[in-house]
Amino acid sequence: MPGVVVVGLQWGDEGKGKIVDYLAGQANMVVRFQGGNNAGHTVVVGNEEFKLHLIPSGILSPGTLCIIGNGVVVNPKVVIQELDGLKKRGIDISGLRISDRAHLIMPWHPQLDQLQEQSHVIKLGTTGRGIGPAYIDKANRYNAIRVIDWIDPSFFRRRLEEVIPYINKQLALYNHPGFSVQEVFDEYSAYADQLREFVCNTSVLVDQALRSGQNVLFEGAQGTLLDIDHGTYPFVSSSSGTAGGAAIGAGVGPTRIDRVMGVVKAYTTRVGEGPFPTELSGAEGALIRDGRGREYGTTTGRPRRCGWFDVVMLRHAIRVNGADAIALTKLDVLDVFEKIYVCTAYRYRGQILTEFPASLEILGECEPVYEELPGWNCSTEGISRLEDLPDKARAYADFLSAQIGAKVAMISVGWRREETILLENMFAKQ
Repeated sequence: MPGVVVVGLQWGDEGKGKIVDYLAGQANMVVRFQGGNNAGHTVVVGNEEFKLHLIPSGILSPGTLCIIGNGVVVNPKVVIQELDGLKKRGIDISGLRISDRAHLIMPWHPQLDQLQEQSHVIKLGTTGRGIGPAYIDKANRYNAIRVIDWIDPSFFRRRLEEVIPYINKQLALYNHPGFSVQEVFDEYSAYADQLREFVCNTSVLVDQALRSGQNVLFEGAQGTLLDIDHGTYPFVSSSSGTAGGAAIGAGVGPTRIDRVMGVVKAYTTRVGEGPFPTELSGAEGALIRDGRGREYGTTTGRPRRCGWFDVVMLRHAIRVNGADAIALTKLDVLDVFEKIYVCTAYRYRGQILTEFPASLEILGECEPVYEELPGWNCSTEGISRLEDLPDKARAYADFLSAQIGAKVAMISVGWRREETILLENMFAKQ
């Protein structure tokens, strides 16, 4: 049975949470492999809505083992809050495991995140949750604290005594009073007492599951265009949210991954700063955001910028992920449009570009070259069979598939788990 990676192919917010939740019903294990609580996955089961930030979306499928992998930066306070919320709603949390090699978000990381954003002329649109500074410390090595260090009280105390004086010097540059070793030790030791039972070598668990033929789902956060290497740098996140990051962030070799499913909206959205060639600034964008798509961030509540589907961007995302199938989400949002536009190329200073540029200066000057397609002007919400989808909606999905070079394996036409059209079993042997 395969290991399947689910990643976003746009700027995040594509609906990965719903897709992972749907596929988790066929999976033995779901592994979150990167990011932190800057990500937010909204899952609707029946009439209940769940907002998850660190806990894998598979937690809502009974019997599915849920892994927070070594590539994630973990805020233990947020994990505890999410677990408490799930327990109150009757969700079994006993299947959660946290990698002993994951790195912690410490209380100074959100402070540095926010202070740095405020002090720079260029605003990146960070969530202020401390994810970037935590990854900086991980790469820098001197100040990072791993989960395995944290759950050992004596070693954790020594690490704080080494790290906090240096951190306080950094914070002093912003006139911040700094942190007390004792206060941080007391607070985080209390968190460790609540989460220690969930900590283990998750790399071994994932490898054993794959070797024994179980279905393993690797859950990405953010999206390809927010990837630290392949996104619209510097308006990106601080980790590798593309499929290649799954092996590193879960602690297994790349040969353990069999398939990659990319999740993509039937249009495009973006939160934060940076160029956005197909952005709609008028009534159409407002209709997508407010009237139809409820396009507000799960983590921050910020309004999302909305625009038409961008094929140039998607070809880039398909290539760097090696995605062989897509889940097309929020098709129902387009039900009311008489005409729908798809960007198939960019026009830059008289030239036609078909490859996504690395330069944001170039991207910022690009004008979309659109193809017009007819809308279907009827409701698709709640449809669960392909044959019930309007012909023009099916033609739209087929057009996107042909343009980006990946087949459509799932179509989502609503928020709820059951409002999904399954065209291909991603766990079936090829």
